[in-house]
Amino acid sequence: MHIKFCSLLLLSILLCHFNGIAQHKKLFGSSTGAITTGADRMDQYLPLLKGKKVAVFANQTSMVGQTHLVDTLLKKGIQIKVIFGPEHGFRGDAADGAKIENAVDKETGIPVVSLYGKKNKPSAEDLKDVDILLFDIQDVGTRFYTFISSMQYYMEAALEQNKPLIILDRPNPNGFYVDGPVLEEKYKTFVGMQPVPIVYGMTIGEYAQMILGEGWLHTAANEAYQRIKASRYKAGATYFQLHIIPCANYTHKSKYILPVRPSPNLPDMQSIYLYPSNCFFEGTVISEGRGTPKPFQIFGHPSLPHTLYSFTPHSNEGAPNPKYKDQVCYGWNLSGTPQEVLNKVNNHVQLKWLMEAYRLFPDKDHFFKEGFNRLAGNATLMEQIKARVSESDIRKSWEPKLSEFKKIRKKYLLYEDFAPNP
Repeated sequence: MHIKFCSLLLLSILLCHFNGIAQHKKLFGSSTGAITTGADRMDQYLPLLKGKKVAVFANQTSMVGQTHLVDTLLKKGIQIKVIFGPEHGFRGDAADGAKIENAVDKETGIPVVSLYGKKNKPSAEDLKDVDILLFDIQDVGTRFYTFISSMQYYMEAALEQNKPLIILDRPNPNGFYVDGPVLEEKYKTFVGMQPVPIVYGMTIGEYAQMILGEGWLHTAANEAYQRIKASRYKAGATYFQLHIIPCANYTHKSKYILPVRPSPNLPDMQSIYLYPSNCFFEGTVISEGRGTPKPFQIFGHPSLPHTLYSFTPHSNEGAPNPKYKDQVCYGWNLSGTPQEVLNKVNNHVQLKWLMEAYRLFPDKDHFFKEGFNRLAGNATLMEQIKARVSESDIRKSWEPKLSEFKKIRKKYLLYEDFAPNP
């Protein structure tokens, strides 16, 4: 099937402003019913892959029902030339931060190129025999979760090599609010590449549209996109085009329960809900609960008051060498049912747990580590906590950038939005 070039404006029209209810239902489904991921809506994207040589960026979350996307496509006769894998690897079993080497997938015999380690972006050589790129990875809606950075590099490679890109959209389990400081330019790294808050309230498809439409990609990709938009369409030619295959029956009011854990240290919804607030501890000397069954739900340190909750991190598959391995730590346990944890989060990036840990820590000069500002996206938050600035005043300092981001976000939403944050 020939893939025609269209601009982002046309894409937005196709996805957001439909001619008639029938077309809307075909793309998004009815307003009621079970949430269906983009990957499960094969009738929407299989025609785009037929007869093409395909690159797939995927991991263990890339499921179509009970079967992996790659296996599903192969059974449908789709020719997959190369698989790309993100942090944790294509099969999702590598520890956080572990460098992944290129390999051959044992299940399929297809080459797997790691985009976490020696390089982050597919090369021209990687894509030379590829007609179209496909992306399907579950995000958790948090700026420092690296899959959105991997997606950006994948988009840039598609633009620079002038090849179409299909993103199979998935619900955002933290997509029902927006909060946190907006990343400052100085602190752009792989754990935060764009001027967005910690919780940005967008699906990965919406996010892709935003970074393309706002010109937030690297210079070469932005320039390539402008050249493509300015060029005249030639029959038979292939152009970059961003295809979003939307979810059905999802809105930003949805509380979507992930069927597969997105990474080794986010084993359940409680960890996923607390991750935006408690990932800050990765930039401190406090254990964030890695090496326990409840990462990001429990946190502490051996030198905190021994009257607090106690736990002992041990080596496990997702954290072979956790902070304070085999040492008793004292701190807090925020675990509970998913709803109890949601109530504690209360649609905000919570700072109170970080602030209380700092208040009780005896050696305050060594509480923060070098990476904290990269997670915060600024140097201000650390100084505010040291100065005992109130949480309400810290939140006020996030404005007006937070409100400005919310206006940008609105332009790229594909799904009904939530009510304003309380």
